[in-house]
Amino acid sequence: MNLKEAVALITGGGSGLGEATAREFFSAGAKISILDLPSSPGAKVAQSFGDRGIFCPADVGSEKEVAQAVQNTLSRFGVINILVNCAGIGRAMRTITKEGPHPLDLFSKVIGVNLIGTFNAIRLTAAAMAKGGANTDGERGVIVNTASVAAYDGQIGQAAYSASKGGVVGMTLPIARDLASVGIRVCTIAPGTFETPMLAGLPDPARKALEAQIPFPSRLGRPSEYAALARHIVENPMLNGETIRLDGALRMPPR
Repeated sequence: MNLKEAVALITGGGSGLGEATAREFFSAGAKISILDLPSSPGAKVAQSFGDRGIFCPADVGSEKEVAQAVQNTLSRFGVINILVNCAGIGRAMRTITKEGPHPLDLFSKVIGVNLIGTFNAIRLTAAAMAKGGANTDGERGVIVNTASVAAYDGQIGQAAYSASKGGVVGMTLPIARDLASVGIRVCTIAPGTFETPMLAGLPDPARKALEAQIPFPSRLGRPSEYAALARHIVENPMLNGETIRLDGALRMPPR
């Protein structure tokens, strides 16, 4: 799919991987709809895109709010061609601790945002995409999800996070098969350790320890590198139903 004049809805687009993707797509000529929490920098990011940007405050776990964001995007731009799911949270806790078992509400919260929120955005946006016109290849839309290497190499304390990201990986192929008949492709990116707000507060020794685990290049990934892969997925029509690790050959140790 050609990004020029395409309309991309990006969840979690106010910072980190989502913001980098929004800026990459905008530079290629796309119109950008930022879906993020009202408290996020999403409005400021959208304003930087002028008349090719819109901010839709929403929680990805809310059916009503995401449906309204989709409608606002359609009202502004007329169509949605691309969805990139970057909204997510990270929480760490062992299954049992000295205080007792892992709180169920914390586990549910991570699943609710990372997995259910991703599916919520997919189903509502795909319904809008399916009503749009197809290009010469019969393509109506492209969906890019964000998982994590934790889906495969979950560390101590990552039961909830790994389960949520493993779910994103697991639903990628069946959703791609579901949506093939209407010309919508679906892929997932599984990043390793990246320079995002989640890691921004790490002290330098902890950062260096993370970097040392990555075979090559031995550094944290850059959001622009995630954005470049998201762009390639959009532009390469044979990428479908696949999860791509973006991790410098990292395989996470237990801790």
